[in-house]
Amino acid sequence: MSTLEPERGTGTGTLVEPTPQTSHGDGDHERFAHYVQKDKIMASALDGTPVVALCGKVWVPGRDPKKYPVCPMCKEIYESMTGGGDEGKGGDKKK
Repeated sequence: MSTLEPERGTGTGTLVEPTPQTSHGDGDHERFAHYVQKDKIMASALDGTPVVALCGKVWVPGRDPKKYPVCPMCKEIYESMTGGGDEGKGGDKKK
């Protein structure tokens, strides 16, 4: 039985999409600039939707990424994707 189908005798089922949890804490992720797809950054700037960094951090960008060091996890993932490309060339760094 599909999870979208209601069980017999229980009425109708409702599909609820999870809402991304934005980060508001002062943890390690807050001290770094993170890599995010350019189109996602632009969309976030226009409508305020949260973005997801390569390392998994979810937040609404609002700070200047040039003021922070690059997240080590994002950098490692980015370099493995590009084969060790230069950081900052693509402009995908955003916090």
